[in-house]
Amino acid sequence: MKRVVVVGGGFGGLYAAKALRAPDIEVVLVDRRNFHLFQPLLYQVATGGLSPADIAHPLRSVLKRRRNVNVMLAEVVGLDAKGSRVLLADGELAYDSVVVACGAENHYFGHADWQEHAPGLKSVEEATEIRSRVLLAFEAAERASDATVRASCLTFVVVGGGPTGVELAGALGEIANHTLKNDFRSIRPSDAKILLVEGADRLLLAYKPALAERAARDLATLGVVVRTSTLVDAIDAAGVTLRAGDRSERVGARTVIWAAGVRANPLAERIAAATGVTLDRQGRVPVTADLSVTGFPNLFVIGDMAQCQGADGKPLPGVAPVAVQQGAHVARTIIARLRGETVGPFRYRDRGSMATIGRARAIADLGFIAYGGFPAWVTWLFIHLMYLVEFENRMLVLFQWAWNYFTWNRGARLITK
Repeated sequence: MKRVVVVGGGFGGLYAAKALRAPDIEVVLVDRRNFHLFQPLLYQVATGGLSPADIAHPLRSVLKRRRNVNVMLAEVVGLDAKGSRVLLADGELAYDSVVVACGAENHYFGHADWQEHAPGLKSVEEATEIRSRVLLAFEAAERASDATVRASCLTFVVVGGGPTGVELAGALGEIANHTLKNDFRSIRPSDAKILLVEGADRLLLAYKPALAERAARDLATLGVVVRTSTLVDAIDAAGVTLRAGDRSERVGARTVIWAAGVRANPLAERIAAATGVTLDRQGRVPVTADLSVTGFPNLFVIGDMAQCQGADGKPLPGVAPVAVQQGAHVARTIIARLRGETVGPFRYRDRGSMATIGRARAIADLGFIAYGGFPAWVTWLFIHLMYLVEFENRMLVLFQWAWNYFTWNRGARLITK
């Protein structure tokens, strides 16, 4: 019986564990959380559209029918690549093969102090923290007697013009203009000022310019002010300092949200120390064509932690479809080796990308066709529902989306801080 240890219960790790269906393989899935989290919908938790339980499911429940898979709740602190051991905070695990898929964390580019004032969006805790900050800002504005204080409370700054930033800004626009429209007596939520700040010259660099321009127009209809070619110089409890060329501007804002960058999980640094490889600028581990680490054919790194070259020679993006396909490929490779067979190199099949801006607004680039508006939004809904791992979650989210669509309501507007 060969033991395969899978570190991380995200998309890559979970799909690897599910695909390792062989009677002579024992799979141990290790994660410090007991649930699989559907990160693409975290922004909806952060803006009150969904509850955390709608987009998470216990790992033991997901894998209960995989009799060769054991789930272990533990924290991985290192790796002994030469001794084939996973080092835990409270022990160790020997392995014949190991698949590391711990994902990524927020990256503040050397400004760790910004994290306190501008939370990112990589965990349930961060999502509920953002939700509380957003709702508390409206509550504070309702009680503020000073116009300057009220304006600061009603100013929201989203840093980063990628899909996460665009989706967050659009959701905030809907909250201000529709969801909270009649909820307050002293303020008009629609007076909220929402800034989306991007350092590049346009939003959504991974998308075609025409789609990015359409997204910018859709954001404008929701009251979002897009500031491109603008960098953040400072973030503190009172707001942000922005710089565009030689011009600097101070923006008073109670709520700042970080969506400007991610880097690989710190475990990547320990893998590099154990194997001698050099990480890239995002802290990712370079992998070979079969997704293993050079010199260690039984050590695989996938998902956001891996620097894997695509067909165009560029690193693959850190998105769920990449991790899912890599997890399945690694499982096939491990099983094939046990049978004395070989599997070809990993080839990512890009089925397109999409982002939603708000109710009935989205953009989609499927390679052979690019479109936006309501049809793209329906496509986005369907794809995201299908990626939810359990039928129960799909039904819950579908019902919530239908209710939100017809009522503009966001039923999970709870301040839990």
